[in-house]
Amino acid sequence: MYIKQIIIQGFKSYKDQTVIEPFSPKHNVIVGHNGSGKSNFFAAIRFVLSDAYTQMGKEERQALLHEGTGPAVMSAFVEIIFDNSDERFPTGKPELILRRTIGIKKDEYSLDRKSATKSDVMNLLESAGFSRSNPYYIVPQGRVTALTNMKDTDRLTLLKEVAGTQVYEARRTESLKIMTETDNKRAKIDELLTYINERLAELEEEKEELRDYEEKNKERRCLQYTIDHREQMAISDELDNLEDQHEEGVEEADDSRNKFIKGERQMTGIDREINRLKQEAELLLVDKVQLDSERRDAAKEKARIELDLNTLTDGQAAAQQAKAQYDNNCQNIESSIAEREAKLNQVTPTFLERQKEETSLKGELDSSEASRQRLYAKQGRNSRFRSKRERDEFLRNEIDETYPQLKKIKAVRMQTVEEIGDIEKQIDAQESHVESLREQLDQRQGNDDDLQGQLQAKKAEKDKIMDERQELWREDARLDSTLSNTEKELRQAERDLSHRMDANTSRGLAAVRRIKEQLKLDGVYGTVAELMEVSEKFNTAVETTAGNSLFHYVVDDERTATKVLDVLQKERSGRITFMPLNQLRPRNPKLPKASDAIPMIEKLKFDPHYEKAFQQVFGKTIICPDLTVASQYARSHGVSAITMEGDRSDKKGALSGGYHDKRQSRLEAVKNATKWRQEHEAQKSRSQKVKQAVEVKHQEVTIIMGELRKLEQTRQKQENNYVPLRQQLQSQSSNLLNRKDELEAKKRNLANIDSNVKILTDQQNALETEISTDFKKALTADEERQLEHLSTSIQELRKQLSQASSMRSELEDQKTTIEIELRESLRPRLEQLRSQAYDNRDADSGTRLGETQKDLKRINKVIARVEKRLVELTSSLDEGNSAITEFEQQRATTRQLQEDLAKHIERQQKRAEKNMQKKTLLTKQAAEVNARIRDLGVLPQEAFAKFEKMKSENIVSRLKKVNDALKKYSHVNKKAFQQYEQFTNQREALMKRRQELDSSQSSIEELIEVLDQRKDEAIERTFKQVSREFATVFETLVPAGRGRLIIQKKTDRTQPEEEDSEDERRESVESYTGVGISVSFNSKHDDQQRIQQLSGGQKSLCALTLIFAIQRCDPAPFYLFDEIDANLDAQYRTAVAQMLHSLSHASDSDGQFICTTFRPEMLLVAEKCYGVRYVGKSSTVTAVSRDAAMEFVQGAQHDGGGK
Repeated sequence: MYIKQIIIQGFKSYKDQTVIEPFSPKHNVIVGHNGSGKSNFFAAIRFVLSDAYTQMGKEERQALLHEGTGPAVMSAFVEIIFDNSDERFPTGKPELILRRTIGIKKDEYSLDRKSATKSDVMNLLESAGFSRSNPYYIVPQGRVTALTNMKDTDRLTLLKEVAGTQVYEARRTESLKIMTETDNKRAKIDELLTYINERLAELEEEKEELRDYEEKNKERRCLQYTIDHREQMAISDELDNLEDQHEEGVEEADDSRNKFIKGERQMTGIDREINRLKQEAELLLVDKVQLDSERRDAAKEKARIELDLNTLTDGQAAAQQAKAQYDNNCQNIESSIAEREAKLNQVTPTFLERQKEETSLKGELDSSEASRQRLYAKQGRNSRFRSKRERDEFLRNEIDETYPQLKKIKAVRMQTVEEIGDIEKQIDAQESHVESLREQLDQRQGNDDDLQGQLQAKKAEKDKIMDERQELWREDARLDSTLSNTEKELRQAERDLSHRMDANTSRGLAAVRRIKEQLKLDGVYGTVAELMEVSEKFNTAVETTAGNSLFHYVVDDERTATKVLDVLQKERSGRITFMPLNQLRPRNPKLPKASDAIPMIEKLKFDPHYEKAFQQVFGKTIICPDLTVASQYARSHGVSAITMEGDRSDKKGALSGGYHDKRQSRLEAVKNATKWRQEHEAQKSRSQKVKQAVEVKHQEVTIIMGELRKLEQTRQKQENNYVPLRQQLQSQSSNLLNRKDELEAKKRNLANIDSNVKILTDQQNALETEISTDFKKALTADEERQLEHLSTSIQELRKQLSQASSMRSELEDQKTTIEIELRESLRPRLEQLRSQAYDNRDADSGTRLGETQKDLKRINKVIARVEKRLVELTSSLDEGNSAITEFEQQRATTRQLQEDLAKHIERQQKRAEKNMQKKTLLTKQAAEVNARIRDLGVLPQEAFAKFEKMKSENIVSRLKKVNDALKKYSHVNKKAFQQYEQFTNQREALMKRRQELDSSQSSIEELIEVLDQRKDEAIERTFKQVSREFATVFETLVPAGRGRLIIQKKTDRTQPEEEDSEDERRESVESYTGVGISVSFNSKHDDQQRIQQLSGGQKSLCALTLIFAIQRCDPAPFYLFDEIDANLDAQYRTAVAQMLHSLSHASDSDGQFICTTFRPEMLLVAEKCYGVRYVGKSSTVTAVSRDAAMEFVQGAQHDGGGK
């Protein structure tokens, strides 16, 4: 736990709100010029955490407020935010916000933004480790100097404070004070005992004469008692007789009244049942009218469907005959097409083989003829040229001439190959397109079936939704009728409720409900009566207790109530009392816990959210069995008590009661109105939902009708698209055949081109070969033989080519004939038949016939269902009318009985009034007799039987004689016996009290002895701890030296600490006179010096060592040091800074240090640095870097600002 952040406003030099940047949990240093506000910053922390600023006067408070130019500061606050992540503060939160605000007339604390007392704050600080006995976790400016100059005796006093001896001293002082008071009380008791003994001696002399008087007076009281007792018994007998008559009359009246109330409830139940039956009859009539309308519509629909069914049935036979003929024709043509296609598949491979053979033979023939032609040309050229040069030149010209031809032919070949590729791609595309068109035509039947199925499904869905809509229409009509009836009942219930309250309240309640709906106010909950449930037997007690509070309106807060009241005022809509839950502060007394005292609030059922409102109204009331018990509890516990019958007694003794007519129960009226209001709202909500459902069904029907139209349009569009599709198929098929013929021609042309290329290539090769040969006039022998072989081969090839061409031509004729038959005859006929079949599908009435038959079955089911429902409705109507007649007869009988009971109750009430008047008179007489008997005082035992048998006249005569005899004893002290007994009792009580005081004094003396012992132990223990820590800290700060604390006694001023026994330690503690400091700065073995012998810097170091030792004995969560290093030498400032650094970073310590300084040593080890500035007569604190702080300190030292 550490200080995380501090916020100051208006405190001393801090005028404006100063929010200091979060502190480090380790070591923080604050620098600033003298007068800038550093000390005021520490004073602000002490203002919140310590006892330094308590019991301040007006001038002292004013001194804490900022004084300067501008508007006067009327209040100031200091807020400290603690990091509570280690949960040292038992708040369960990661942060604790502690604020103290002070003004001229106020001084307030707050914890986590909530108001708190000073004791709460101090106890919380104590629980977190802030010790009141050790305030040295805050070391303000000047405290080090004070410790330096402190005397040994003052240092002993400081040690005692740290040891917490103030607690022991306070308790010892209190005990001594009690002992003194005890001695005073014993002296007074002794004085009283002396007086009482003297008075008792005097009373002994008066007792004899008093005995004679007592004998006569006893006889008088006995006689008087006998007379009064006989009169009392006579009155009591008469009262008992009247009470018996009253109880009988009450029982009889209660029975009659209960019977009457039961009859009224029975009448109400009968009326409710009659209304329910009439309402059901009206609903049944509405259903019957609708069903009659549905039956007429269904009958018309059935007649139309039967007419369509007859028409479709007549045309079905012709359609079936046409379909059979169509199937037969299609089967014959498909068989012929299959036969031709099989034959074509058989001929085509042979044709292609013969065509290939013919092409091969033609190529060989052309090659042979070209070779022979070249040999003939060579033979002719040899005779034309004279030399080899002429021949070669001619041959080269020939070769050059063939190159352009060959190039041209090759170009033509490339173009032909590209054209063949394009045609093949076009053929593939057209074949795919044709196949797609055929699939579309083949799938048309399936698509038509799918569309037909979708149409049927949509029609079925439409019929279903229309049936549902029809049912919703019927339910809507029933709800309209029910809603009208519930509205009538609600108006009647609200009229009954308004008669049980004043007109302003009635209008106000209606207006509040309307305003709640208009403004959408969720915080307007309802009246007290509406928000609770209570058993009927407690209605009278609850109504009497609440009174007009039953109609007080419960809201969430005063803002909601103000909104509603503004509208009520503006509209002048009545008056209402509101109960804002956030403003209610019910203060309920402690209720008795007994079987005959039941807290009324326990008998109420309500939402816990409204508990404040119900505690406000019913929290102070208990339910008792009778008025006597109620009065006792009301007086003894200060509560309001009430009986089940509504008789009430309050704490002041007032009684109220009387007869309550349960028929006029406001709670029942509220319950009835609430029931009908909820019923009306439920029916209204249901009606709205049904109307919305009807609208949804309207939309669904519209959507389905649109979908049906779309499906019909799709089917019509498909029918219309068939003719163009068929024409497109025929056109594409024709184009495909033409493309195939074109492809065949192109391929034949390509074969011719390849043959020409081969011929020209062979010719070039031959010419090149001839150039390389010698020039001769005639052919060589090999060439002659080759020429002869070629001639023979050519003849043979021509013969084979002729045969192959003949066979190919024959096969081509067969193939062409089959293809023409398929193309021109069979396939067009099949397409035509299919087209006729598709065109004639609308004429096929099979589908429509099936649909019509389904419609007929559906409408028959609808008619049967409607007729069955009509029979049930008729039966229900008859039963309802019979029940209504029976209930009306029962109501007439009950009404007659009620009239007779009312007359009987009226007669009973008159008799009861006469008896009550007589009872009142007798009760008064009995009270007078009882008063006379009480005045007689305590009677002897013989008074009850001594004169019991004596006649009344004799008793009167004897009483007169006794009274005359008593007149001579008028001077006797009538209270001698009483006074003697009183003084005797007082003497015994005083003696007992004196013994108790003697015992108490012994206990106090023992307590004082124990306190003295514990105080001595605490001082001894604290001195040892502080002495040990002093030596450790001094050795840390001055490694070369040694220091210790020395206890001083009366016998020896320089006695060091030793281990003593228990008794010796007690005697030595009482003899302590002071605590001295002995140190050595240069050696651990040299003689040590007293603090008075040291320099100023060494004294300051010793004072700091003592502070650190005290802090280590009683650690605090954080420490505030204000210029503790001001008087230290440089080396000791460094040692102190290092100690602070090590303490703040120690693993076993979580202490935080916040220091001010003018020295650089402490800045070097600081985690964060802050600067205080005084600008515009106001101080501010801001975080600064270590370098900036060092520059300030160095400048301050240079200017002498640190001194």
